[in-house]
Amino acid sequence: MRVLVTNDDGIDAVGIQRLAGALARDGRFDVVVVAPDRDQSGTAASLGPTWHAGVDTRRVALPDDPAIEAWAIDCTPAMCVLAANLGGFGPRPDFVISGINAGLNTGRAILHSGTVGAAFAAQNLRLSAIAVSLQSGDPWHWDTATALTLETIDLLLAGPPRSVLNLNVPDRPYADVLGTRWARLAPFGEVRMVLRDGDDDRSADRRRLATEMQLAELEFDPDTDTGLVRAGYATLTTLVGVTEAWPSDGDDAVPEVTATITPGSPLHETHAVPDASAPGALHRPRTVAD
Repeated sequence: MRVLVTNDDGIDAVGIQRLAGALARDGRFDVVVVAPDRDQSGTAASLGPTWHAGVDTRRVALPDDPAIEAWAIDCTPAMCVLAANLGGFGPRPDFVISGINAGLNTGRAILHSGTVGAAFAAQNLRLSAIAVSLQSGDPWHWDTATALTLETIDLLLAGPPRSVLNLNVPDRPYADVLGTRWARLAPFGEVRMVLRDGDDDRSADRRRLATEMQLAELEFDPDTDTGLVRAGYATLTTLVGVTEAWPSDGDDAVPEVTATITPGSPLHETHAVPDASAPGALHRPRTVAD
């Protein structure tokens, strides 16, 4: 099987190089690396402002595994996935792995993650994907994250088409990881963005905003991804990037009227907006191939 490896930290990041090498040595996969030529963190699933005009690509040699086919592109992670899907780097991949990201991608902050955005782009292109992130630490236990990624691949491939798994790994030796747990998304991630105090040189018309990331010094529920990783577990969360919300069978908010909100029905004054957080209310992405 052909696996596309990408990330948002850039082609020179340790995480993607360790992951690609581990996949190649596993022997089951034809590995191709297509990654941004620089840090593209926080780009989510965007394609970038210049994608339609063409982007520069260059063949690179990974320091420890020069035999692996690897390309650096002046674009976002999602554009890397799109270009590979269109055949820009040989046969279309069978699935995608994005990472290993330096730092967790947990909680609803994953909306902004380029690591997760690449996986969402794969899902939209009818591919399954794993997004992998490692908790910040000193030293970084990349070997733990690569081992757990290899263990998760079979689960992904056995799942439905266009599945996305978000894997977050605690920064500790493999033997010290307490196990892998399914987790729901926390309200936010391990770190939170805050505004720094701006400079004093401001006026009524101009000001400078600066941000920084700070550790979220809060307690997280024990079944959330952030809470479980902090407790020493690796976590898995199944994600869907583009969803449709429809009333579930037990949605009491929908009035009992003949005009019901269903695909293809005309808008009616009695229609109510469904609760997108209700169980069973979300549909996986549909494509023409479905």
